[in-house]
Amino acid sequence: MSLSVGIIGLPNVGKSTIFNALTEAKVASENYPFCTIDPNHGIVQVPDKRIEQINSYIETEKIIYNSIEFVDIAGLVKGASTGEGLGNKFLSQIRNVDAIIHVVRCFDSKDITHVDGNVNPVRDIETINTELILKDIESIDKRINNVSKIAKSGDKNAKTELDLLNKINNHLNEGDLIINLKLTAEEKVMLKSFALLTSKPMIFVANISDHDLMNENNNHSKALLEYATSKNKIVVELSGSIEMEIAGIDKEDQLEFLKEYGLEESGLNKMIRSAYKILNLETFFTAGPKEIRAWSIPKGASAPNAAGVIHTDFERGFIKAEVYNIDDLIEFKNEESIKSAGRLRQEGKDYVVNDGDIIFFKFNV
Repeated sequence: MSLSVGIIGLPNVGKSTIFNALTEAKVASENYPFCTIDPNHGIVQVPDKRIEQINSYIETEKIIYNSIEFVDIAGLVKGASTGEGLGNKFLSQIRNVDAIIHVVRCFDSKDITHVDGNVNPVRDIETINTELILKDIESIDKRINNVSKIAKSGDKNAKTELDLLNKINNHLNEGDLIINLKLTAEEKVMLKSFALLTSKPMIFVANISDHDLMNENNNHSKALLEYATSKNKIVVELSGSIEMEIAGIDKEDQLEFLKEYGLEESGLNKMIRSAYKILNLETFFTAGPKEIRAWSIPKGASAPNAAGVIHTDFERGFIKAEVYNIDDLIEFKNEESIKSAGRLRQEGKDYVVNDGDIIFFKFNV
């Protein structure tokens, strides 16, 4: 399952620094707007301790984690929806991602300029949101004009679409993102074809200074957290500069480095998992002597759907799934003991896969 997450924000908020740390890439990160013009792409593993737990009970030759593609999109500015600062180009890049990480500057610095002269997280968020909303209104207006002509001819599908378009348009004109609009399952399916910017799930990343990692009195991050809580959004707090340092040292030394700042894991790991979460995904595993592998599926996926993620032939010729959960493996230590305890289940086409299931598929094509 190919998934991508766009990293957006105002210029000079630390997007490219975070992307560099995330991908261990060498992307330009300078103190001037529009340093990034063409989007940078990087594939990143989704950290999951469960895969090491499985490996502690099942020896294997190879381990493969889930992965997400991250896209570093150039800084947006006020007026982006009308083309300011190459805004049309940058906004169009957001259409191609599945979810959004909005990096918000929560640090003061005399050396790094702010496009609006001073740091104000809530204002900065609303600047970006306004541009996204205005671009969506422009897209919706064009679509309404086209669909209205067909709806007047009596076309039922066009009338249904027009009703949804008007509903979305009214919501946008109230200044809110489409992701916050309550829609029916049928409306959500129709919405996907519109490719609207504010329909994508979003989390906020508070980029703080290194000395604020152990300081709970950062008023900027407090303001962001209050705002995000009121909007039912996730906030991940990290220091871009510290994450760059972590990315540059050996894995063995990273834990000691994190302990110095009172951290159990990097902020980037939290960010990756949060991105995975807002994509409404869960993980199942396949495990054997050749390979232990994590697989991404939408929550609520059936056993044949999960089989199809591995190979379309698996779904087409699905017979059954032999299933146990990682909790069973931790309790009983090996597959033989799981079988003896009656915890290895034979599941059919109607089985809904649970997060943490370890599955062996049987199929015939």
